[in-house]
Amino acid sequence: MVSPFPAPSQSQQPAAGATPSASPSASSSQGGVSGSLASPFGAQAQQAGLNIVVLDPAHGGTDPGARGTGGIRESELVLDFVIQVRRALELQGFQVVQTRQGNENPSFDDRSATANAQRGAVFVSLHISSTGLPGTVRVYVNSDLPPVADSNGLIPWDRAQAPFLGLSKTFGDLVQGFLTQRFKGSPDAAQTASVRQLRTTAAPAIAVEISSVTVEDRADLDRMAPGVADAVARGAAAFKPSYVVPNSPGALP
Repeated sequence: MVSPFPAPSQSQQPAAGATPSASPSASSSQGGVSGSLASPFGAQAQQAGLNIVVLDPAHGGTDPGARGTGGIRESELVLDFVIQVRRALELQGFQVVQTRQGNENPSFDDRSATANAQRGAVFVSLHISSTGLPGTVRVYVNSDLPPVADSNGLIPWDRAQAPFLGLSKTFGDLVQGFLTQRFKGSPDAAQTASVRQLRTTAAPAIAVEISSVTVEDRADLDRMAPGVADAVARGAAAFKPSYVVPNSPGALP
């Protein structure tokens, strides 16, 4: 289930072209350890271009997410989906980083910090909804965020996604297109929403939401996993030519 925005944080990170600096900690509505950020893409000397996908299985720990009949829990089901999505991405040649491996509950900012520490990455948050037509899948990108920077060239932490909204929409539309081919009744294009998991992520970022935990038989959702995995992997591969590599460690696409 996609989470809405809580109250914004005042922490900041470097704007485009700014010299990277130690970033602040920002408390999340989920609690837990706060994330940190040295630059929008980290300082790791990784291969240029898009080569990493950060997978974010939503919820976890004491937060089960959406719950349905028969004991279906979103936090558990998305981990099963991630296994197949990861395999499909690796077959496309991507490196995969996960924000959680088991039943942990990283804070929103920790999840973003995992993505922001990578160079040449996109972020995909996976959710199971409690609403929507069962058997459909929707992709969300963050709604507009004003790209406000202060006199020091710093972008507030809670607007880290602002410079990436165009790339996120391109990526989201590609993934949604492949999902719609597989799952009848799904939208034709990515939708915009105030998605908390995305707004502090300084990379192209989308949320993929599968409908829904209200199915009577969990097997109905399990059968969707290969199609979701294929669509995400094909969408990421198709997005590669649109991914713009920063000119300097502190620059944004």
